[in-house]
Amino acid sequence: MVATGGTIASMPAEDGLTPALTGEELARFVPEAADLCDLDVVQPMNVDSTNMRPQDWLVIAREIRRAYDAYDGFVVLHGTDTMGYTAAALSYLIQGSPKPIVLTGSQRPMADPFTDGKINLYDALLYVTSPGSRDVSVVFGGSVIAGTRAHKQRTMSFDAFESVNFPRIAVVRNRRVIQHGGAGMPGATDASGAAGASRDEPRWYDRVDADVIALKLTPGLSPEILGMLRDRYRAVVLETFGIGGIPEYDDASWRRAIFDWLDAGRALVVTTQVAEEGLDLGVYEVGRAYSEHPGVLKGDDMTLEALVAKTMWALGQTHDADELRDLFYRPVNFDRLGA
Repeated sequence: MVATGGTIASMPAEDGLTPALTGEELARFVPEAADLCDLDVVQPMNVDSTNMRPQDWLVIAREIRRAYDAYDGFVVLHGTDTMGYTAAALSYLIQGSPKPIVLTGSQRPMADPFTDGKINLYDALLYVTSPGSRDVSVVFGGSVIAGTRAHKQRTMSFDAFESVNFPRIAVVRNRRVIQHGGAGMPGATDASGAAGASRDEPRWYDRVDADVIALKLTPGLSPEILGMLRDRYRAVVLETFGIGGIPEYDDASWRRAIFDWLDAGRALVVTTQVAEEGLDLGVYEVGRAYSEHPGVLKGDDMTLEALVAKTMWALGQTHDADELRDLFYRPVNFDRLGA
């Protein structure tokens, strides 16, 4: 178990809740874990997940890599606010793991008498020790969600996370894991016939480039903002309207700004700010101008968290436009998510 802090580890302090409990202390709240596995704990950090940064993703990935051969699975205790980003990032940093890597946490501190932390930690351990479990996922509120599809939808409810545009991998109910089958399960194959659990070792990566910013279009937003960002960021994840609408004002200023951004050697990932069903730039005139441009990377139905993390991972491997495009469109996590 890799303990990193978050609400599950928090205790009241003068200025509000702050991570204070260690991973060993958290494990003692769930003595039933002894019936499932032999549990060892490492504590590379103890932070509120609001303070989690890309360099911390690399620390977590290194802890897992260091211990990978000695353990059958891994649970990462993490705050909920940025759990979706870290789950996606680990999916790209540790690709195709035959061993399960599970993130979990809680909406209330473990020491709270009404915490959800105990059952979430137990469920995570139950899933990580279940046959067929593999790759990176989030276990929370009884749901098992692929790491590239987890999105925090609710700020207070115990079922905080949704699986966006992809079914849940499994549910945990009454101390039983009910696998939904499909991607990542033993015997599952993709269109090429490749078995979902065929690899013996994951592909490891140890670099990200954090110079990525998400920009949400709002009515009247000036396209000059791209020029302001150009000297600071290598990539923009642009959240468009609807199915892929980008404003076409009378002066075509957004089109010029976007093409200037691309001509400057910067990357542009286009997605939609609508949570479900994804992007299609070719439907409306206000998006079609960008649909076939080779420099525009289309986010399809991926989450914003996954798009940000994948762009950082891809840029960490290369700044060459063609290689970046190939990496961006390479499916990872449960092999066939298209994420």
